[in-house]
Amino acid sequence: MTIGGVQFDLKITFLIILATVVPMLDYYGHKFTSTKAYDRVIWYLVIPMLVIWLVLRESPAEYGFKLGNWQIGLAWTLGACTAMAIILYYLAQQPGMQAYYADRTGQQSVGRVIFLNGVEMLGWEFMWRGLMLFALARAFGPGAAIFLQAVPFAFMHLGKPEVETLSTIFGGAGFGFIAWQSESFIYPWLIHWFIATFTMVIASRV
Repeated sequence: MTIGGVQFDLKITFLIILATVVPMLDYYGHKFTSTKAYDRVIWYLVIPMLVIWLVLRESPAEYGFKLGNWQIGLAWTLGACTAMAIILYYLAQQPGMQAYYADRTGQQSVGRVIFLNGVEMLGWEFMWRGLMLFALARAFGPGAAIFLQAVPFAFMHLGKPEVETLSTIFGGAGFGFIAWQSESFIYPWLIHWFIATFTMVIASRV
């Protein structure tokens, strides 16, 4: 579509608007359930899936919803989780991190923390390392897409401890790189799930 001599790709324009509005609605507390993790899997996984099927008329596999290259994916997953466990063990013991996560985990069991993080991260990772990464890569190439999808992801961490928030543009780009290499959002999801859970458990229980 062309307006005033400017050509707009309707698909990528629609997806950019979607990826802007959904986090805003989430931030302002629009709920489907009484549990944040369930709400977020609806906002960031179910709704994007419906958009892919009903609006774009495409397969979710085109947006990384598949096993992809599992050998590469698992290698990155094991390597990243090992490296991050060492780094996070020390970072999570900082007073700011402990105060933030102790308040948010409360008296939840480790099992519940693991489960809810897995559900929540499933949505987050599909939105950014699935839908938006592969859509942006079609329009701008994978190099730009890897960093573009990390920008809203980083802003969604505002309010968290500063050291964590500042790292997210690089972490988000790293997740995007792994998703592109493995052709799947699943491996960044596994890594993010591990990082979030490990950080919360160490920070709130040390």
